[in-house]
Amino acid sequence: MAPAGLATRRQLSACGLRPGGARPVAGLSWRRGERWADLYSLAAAKPKRPMTPAKAEALAKAMRARRTCPTCARDAGYVIPTSLGCCLDCHENPTGAALPAAA
Repeated sequence: MAPAGLATRRQLSACGLRPGGARPVAGLSWRRGERWADLYSLAAAKPKRPMTPAKAEALAKAMRARRTCPTCARDAGYVIPTSLGCCLDCHENPTGAALPAAA
């Protein structure tokens, strides 16, 4: 909960705003300095830039790459965990034997 006239970056984003190059005017810290947030002036904030078709296409391509398993080349339907490096089906069945069809 930021003071009146100030907002965190997430609060600005929720209002459709961005810092617009302005430096933070204040900061909050809690948990003995382990957690912190910069506060920006609402008066200096600018509207968010609209998403262009090219940017939307690039974002969709990047997300598709994050969902594609490098082992079986299928779209897993979720972001592949970097800790596993492959989809859950390939991780659970490393031999490559046929998996039962989903009902």
